Amino acid sequence: MIAQGLDGASYAGGLGTGLSLIVAIGAQNAFVLKQGLLRRHVFWVCLVCALSDAALIAAGVAGAGALAQGAPWFLAAMRWGGAAFLLWYGLRSARAALRGGESLQAAGAAAPSLGATLATITALTWLNPHVWLDTVVLLGAVSAGYPHPLSFALGAMTGSFLFFFALGYGARLLAPVFARPLAWRVLDGLVALVMWSIAGSLILRG
Repeated sequence: MIAQGLDGASYAGGLGTGLSLIVAIGAQNAFVLKQGLLRRHVFWVCLVCALSDAALIAAGVAGAGALAQGAPWFLAAMRWGGAAFLLWYGLRSARAALRGGESLQAAGAAAPSLGATLATITALTWLNPHVWLDTVVLLGAVSAGYPHPLSFALGAMTGSFLFFFALGYGARLLAPVFARPLAWRVLDGLVALVMWSIAGSLILRG
């Protein structure tokens, strides 16, 4: 019954638009990739990312994008809060890159708990203004141009689920490369650069 109510063109438009926005390298994706490589809490990390995107997409299609655009203080608070968190996380990754010693065989090392891991990915998602702009503002605005915004939203949500779970579980294909500690140092260095570049763009825009 639900499938009969979907508009194929709107669904495909949402799927394509959502995927085109989400595949860009960002804070979320870098964290999901690392968790996938370590095989730590992968399902829950992917689920939190996908459900968060779904909630924000639903809000955008429902009209929250116009509300966010009409409240400059909201986006400003998100920008500065997100920049501060990204600077801190980037520093943490940079220290890991300089220190080294991490590898897929670090079985004896103390891993972050599920709660701590989910707190980190939740912050990386909800405190990142780019996520809000892509899902709430941009997808919300684009959906208005389709005859069936609900089908568009479902397509975009599907794209988020497909991407995050493919990234999280597909990361293990790179396990042979990341069996070497040097590869982890390079990854941590790249993560730090991604976090700092996003934070820098937020600060300069302010």
